[in-house]
Amino acid sequence: MRGEGRAALITYLAAGHPTAADSIAALRRAAAAGADLVEVGIPFSDPLADGPTIQRATQTALARGMTVTGALAVVRAARLDVPVVLMTYLNPVRAYGVERFLADAHAAGASGLIVTDLPAGVEPALEAAVAASPLALIPLVAPTTGPERLTRAVAGARGFVYLISRLGVTGVRDAVPPDLAAAVARVRAATDLPVAAGFGIGTPAQVRAAAGCADGVVVGSALVEALDTGGLDALARLVGALAAALRTPAGAAR
Repeated sequence: MRGEGRAALITYLAAGHPTAADSIAALRRAAAAGADLVEVGIPFSDPLADGPTIQRATQTALARGMTVTGALAVVRAARLDVPVVLMTYLNPVRAYGVERFLADAHAAGASGLIVTDLPAGVEPALEAAVAASPLALIPLVAPTTGPERLTRAVAGARGFVYLISRLGVTGVRDAVPPDLAAAVARVRAATDLPVAAGFGIGTPAQVRAAAGCADGVVVGSALVEALDTGGLDALARLVGALAAALRTPAGAAR
């Protein structure tokens, strides 16, 4: 976090996974263990950007009846004292009703929104609606995003910029991409907003490495795996280890 001279830890968890009650508890445990911001995934039947781990989690949630309304109820019930960003796809937002979704999301406690399959400029009416709401529309950019598209993506953005650190879907990888620093520098040249790096980052060492250049680090699949295999205690331990990595001298070098 800029005020503390370190990168922010951003954790992703899917609403309703493995159950609605468990996801409420997981969000609370993640925040208590050191998450600076929490992304809450709204399960969708066709999650094209997600790898197998998050796909399994969202399918489990859907099979147990999770909906957009249910996901907002999870956020409301969690009552987190850290910012909440909703991560979803365009179809669920449209089906729910854009204005209604924005109002209900804000009322539930969300402060930001990531629409994974919404390229900048494709849905100007929706972008304008979010801009007029209390929610920040967080842009997603990739290492291959060209200068013109990058400028368009960050124009008028609020909150932070989510840099997809590598091409492909979500999921834990062996190492942070070697060109991450260069990708972060390209985004910083186009905006003053903080830049958070995600996709493929899941260990304390990887978090520390990414924090050497990014303002925030997003971890998702590794946390979902921890919750699946070891429950709430394993989730909290991993979040604590990731948070500790960002508070070491190496991770704090900004």
